[in-house]
Amino acid sequence: MIKKYIVRLSRTERQELLEAVKSLKGSSQKARRARILLKADVNGPGWTDAKIADAFSCQIQTIENLRKRLVTEGFEPAFHGKKRETPPVLKKLDGKKEAKLIAIRLGKPPKGFANWSLRLLAERVVELGLTDTISHETVRKTLKKRHD
Repeated sequence: MIKKYIVRLSRTERQELLEAVKSLKGSSQKARRARILLKADVNGPGWTDAKIADAFSCQIQTIENLRKRLVTEGFEPAFHGKKRETPPVLKKLDGKKEAKLIAIRLGKPPKGFANWSLRLLAERVVELGLTDTISHETVRKTLKKRHD
């Protein structure tokens, strides 16, 4: 199969990858990316994608994606990984709001209901203005928290 993205590492890039593999500093993903790039280098071993995938217990698509990232985006993003495009979502409820949710849950359910459901609790939290929106799943996770 003809490869669209060919890995050609410079001496400094190869040296940096070898240092990462030897020192085992950084994440395991970073070390795995380093090993994959070293084996995929045409000036080095030049292994096939299938052989690399078999050696490192990953999918061929993983190697193809890494090759593509190296060629299109450069060495740094390929080796160090991509930064998140969108930051993680902040928590909807802080400690005081969680305490109010728990207090609501421990109180009597609305008229016509025998028990609180997660959806009823989510609706009540929004009605009370603790947050503008909240899903029943967030309510479930909040109530399920364990402090062992």
